Amino acid sequence: MSHGPKTRIPIWILSAVYFAFAAPVPDTLREAAHHSGIFIGTAVRPAQLSEPAYAATLAREFNMLEPEDALKWEVLRPDPQSFDFHQADQLIDFATRHNMKVRGHTLVWHRQTPVWLTAGSFTPDQLSKLLEAHIKTVVGHYRGKIFAWDVANEAFDEGNRAGQLRSTIWYDQPGIGDAQQGSAYLARCFRWAHDADPQALLFYNEAEAEEINRKSDAIYAMVRDFKRQGVPIDGIGFQMHLAMQTGAAPPDFASISSNIARFTALGLQVHITEMDVSLSVDANGNASNADLQQQATIYRQIAQACLAHPGCTAIQTWGFTDKYSWIGSHSRKTRGAALPFDRNYQPKPAYEALRDALESAHPVAGR
Repeated sequence: MSHGPKTRIPIWILSAVYFAFAAPVPDTLREAAHHSGIFIGTAVRPAQLSEPAYAATLAREFNMLEPEDALKWEVLRPDPQSFDFHQADQLIDFATRHNMKVRGHTLVWHRQTPVWLTAGSFTPDQLSKLLEAHIKTVVGHYRGKIFAWDVANEAFDEGNRAGQLRSTIWYDQPGIGDAQQGSAYLARCFRWAHDADPQALLFYNEAEAEEINRKSDAIYAMVRDFKRQGVPIDGIGFQMHLAMQTGAAPPDFASISSNIARFTALGLQVHITEMDVSLSVDANGNASNADLQQQATIYRQIAQACLAHPGCTAIQTWGFTDKYSWIGSHSRKTRGAALPFDRNYQPKPAYEALRDALESAHPVAGR
């Protein structure tokens, strides 16, 4: 018995039906990041976890978090004999319950240090022993719980001294005994961290080094030397604090991409660690629609620059809601609106741009 001619369904319809079911459009940054094989993270303060909207947005949108202040000396070290892990432990617990990775920030930095340290008149030998014990205790406490550490932060100077090591308590005031040997003091810190947790990824984190410039050239020379010496360094963190200002040139995205390429060619991972894009705001903290659209373009292009390289494995913002951004207080409220969510946790154009960039990326072998 004949059933009549068969109806042929066009292949484009079949493909559309297949992808509609097989590859749903990601609803969140976290889902989009999973699609592209990258970590999407944010800096977090434990005090805000008690706010339901904050906690819910954090858990829904991100697969990685980093303590904003809870692992810095001024919080961890109330006195020379004590460690206070309470705040950081809260964040580790939140991350564990929501299947999130944790980055540690930071073990060696010249700022946010306690008075007992800066006014302690320690000798280089005493300071060396103190720093070694600090690094090994903190990294050891979180062994197997924190997958990557910013071992050192902002060790290079800026302005006219960009590319030179910064004068700090750790380097030469009085330093830990390596002041005449350049970055040797940093190499010691990386070795101490590796001793405490051989499985953790160890990063050097820096500001204003995203493009190829004097500072990033100096960092490149340092880490290339570290690799030759067998210093256990696994990655570079580019902070990516950006500002849109009238008349100023936009970020050089090609230079940023080339910079990522040369560091990953050394066998290092690159993380974007502290991204925000500040805008001029009115007295109520609001930016213009035109600026918000341009900001979205910057977020998209930075994400694309990272995603183009298999060794760029994480994108992290410095906070996620304008409600708690550092930009307002730092600029005396003349700038703000720097993050993907507004003060009411509503996604901004920057959020959509970041999610679209993650969604559109093809998973890359090696990431």
